[in-house]
Amino acid sequence: MTEKLEIIVGTLLRAQNKTIGTAESCTGGLVAHLLTNISGSSAYVLGGVVAYANAIKQHVLGVKEETLIHYGAVSEAVAGEMALGAIRILGVDVALSITGIAGPSGGTPEKPVGLVYIGLADKNGLYTVERHVWSYDREGNKQASASAALDLVIKYLRQ
Repeated sequence: MTEKLEIIVGTLLRAQNKTIGTAESCTGGLVAHLLTNISGSSAYVLGGVVAYANAIKQHVLGVKEETLIHYGAVSEAVAGEMALGAIRILGVDVALSITGIAGPSGGTPEKPVGLVYIGLADKNGLYTVERHVWSYDREGNKQASASAALDLVIKYLRQ
């Protein structure tokens, strides 16, 4: 059996003496949940924001209204601003953000169900935003998004 992604993340964060926080929309706090399932995770998980509503994205995370209007909540730009907002308000070394359409409703031809953007920022600024389109049910899309976010932070920490 392979080691769980959240254990690998925790091991890397501890080894590098770094902290992490999350800004989640469509995953509803699943990434923070997975990270905090690990005993001792309070040493590196400082907190998270579930920003399901656009008002929370704006007023808590600092996503610009113009960004939401121009690109929509499910976009690369919003994922980037969410991650940067988490860095700012949580004071962490690394922040993950996720925004997307878990389904089964809410999709459009331009933004189908399963479309997810995962952002990663650090104290130097936005590191990257990944785009994924999953083809699972709602729960599967959330699980795939959380796993991809953890995988992204592993890649970042191993560089």
